[in-house]
Amino acid sequence: MTAHCPYLTPSLDRGQTGWTLYEAVGVPLDVEAEVFHAAVQAAEWVRPLATRAHGAFVCENVAILGAGPEVLQWPHWALKHAYGPVGLMFGKFAAGEERTDRSGRSIPPPPVSFLPVRAAVRPRDGRFLQHTPNLAAALASVRDDGRDVFSQIGHDWKDIRLWAQHLLSRQ
Repeated sequence: MTAHCPYLTPSLDRGQTGWTLYEAVGVPLDVEAEVFHAAVQAAEWVRPLATRAHGAFVCENVAILGAGPEVLQWPHWALKHAYGPVGLMFGKFAAGEERTDRSGRSIPPPPVSFLPVRAAVRPRDGRFLQHTPNLAAALASVRDDGRDVFSQIGHDWKDIRLWAQHLLSRQ
């Protein structure tokens, strides 16, 4: 993977790449909620570290054994919109998913589904947000002011999911 991400080697060398492993058990909506809450924990761990020296290399990966792409979709969408304006980026990789990088090279399919959480790299991350121009604009002038990113939405997954669904119509 280091051939596809220029930040991974420095992150690994500095011990700033972490993994937390969960197992998907239960009905998809419950698993989706747990994936979301696990990723919020990871984001809140990464947030203060992102502002320190070498903060661009901090990455926490939330891996979910037995999770398919359907339980990653809404948590990823909500998280990237909630945390993007304070400088965090979320990725989404489903187990076995085949992708290519921006150079057209094959990326090895992940053995497990996971959501990486990392500090935004403003000059480069806009390309990942081309389908979400409002979020890309917010990221361009990001500053983490320490606010509770869910204060206007609530902390219940059902409310957050409804908010995230509403965002689709505004993109």
